[in-house]
Amino acid sequence: MSRTLEGLLRPGVLAALGSAVLFGVAAPVAKVLLNQADPWLLAGLLYTGSGIGLTLLRLARPRARGRLTRSDWGYLAVAILFGGIAAPALLMSGLAAMPASNASLLLNAEGVFTVLLAWIVFRENFDRRIALGVLAIVAGAVVLSWTPRAHSASVLPTTLVLAACLAWAIDNNVTRKLSLLDATWLASIKGLVAGATNLLLALLTHASWPPPSAVGIALVLGAVAYGVSLVLFVTALRFLGTARTGAYFSTAPFIGALVSVVWLRDPITAQLVMAAALMALGIWLHLTERHEHPHTHEPLSHDHEHEHDEHHQHSHAGPVAPGVSHRHPHVHGPLIHSHHHFPDAHHQHDHKNGH
Repeated sequence: MSRTLEGLLRPGVLAALGSAVLFGVAAPVAKVLLNQADPWLLAGLLYTGSGIGLTLLRLARPRARGRLTRSDWGYLAVAILFGGIAAPALLMSGLAAMPASNASLLLNAEGVFTVLLAWIVFRENFDRRIALGVLAIVAGAVVLSWTPRAHSASVLPTTLVLAACLAWAIDNNVTRKLSLLDATWLASIKGLVAGATNLLLALLTHASWPPPSAVGIALVLGAVAYGVSLVLFVTALRFLGTARTGAYFSTAPFIGALVSVVWLRDPITAQLVMAAALMALGIWLHLTERHEHPHTHEPLSHDHEHEHDEHHQHSHAGPVAPGVSHRHPHVHGPLIHSHHHFPDAHHQHDHKNGH
């Protein structure tokens, strides 16, 4: 098996790319819906569809959300406040006073802020290869959204859009702290709160309701492209950490552009080809990463879904078949070993000697 294919099959990688694909596909569909719906109201409908769809899924297939500690509730409140309430309000306020071309370019800052916060504030490990991969993917996103016809925007609208990107970056990093919870529960709560908030704000600005058919399409689109996408994003956070997940997710604009070429008959431009090359390079650098060194696992107690592997060797009152996924509060004893790993929930160690 090639190193690239081996990297693609690692836990979390396909989830991150799948999240980007679903979110990217939503863009051209939402573009069509914008002919009938106010942007802010449409955002509310998409988030609401996400929350309702995942809630119905959980009712059909009940699953434990996991135990939330006091700090978990705090992280959840911060994620909803920044990602579901502040970010959409800041974005819409900025969009109202600037050309869409400027906004599309500025929105690439979310990926940059997400990665920088993960590395600088939350101390996720990275090496030169990962940094170059992130740089290539973000450069591809910038190339894709750049337009020579972009008009200048005043400082205030630009600042508002950048503040929205920072708010979403904070949301991404804080959600990483909750990634061991059931992803469908976490995504449904965020969808319901963000949807209700955006709908309320849109109606307060006197937005009018689109036709019932557009409402229905928006809700279904939100359930799939926002709800399922967010579940996959949270799953990827669990295995890859924030920076790597954010980098993979930054390919979403390219996916949207590709769908626009096929579905909306948009032209294949030099920008699209160049963006594809840069993003392919960045993804290849990430897929072929090999982070391996001796590391220490400190004693840890938590609750999440798991199988019995090298990190989960605890005992049970009754027999548990190998490979069976289950969840319960469990304790990890101290362990020193060496293997390939990502900055997931079980690998939050320091890297003092270049590791």
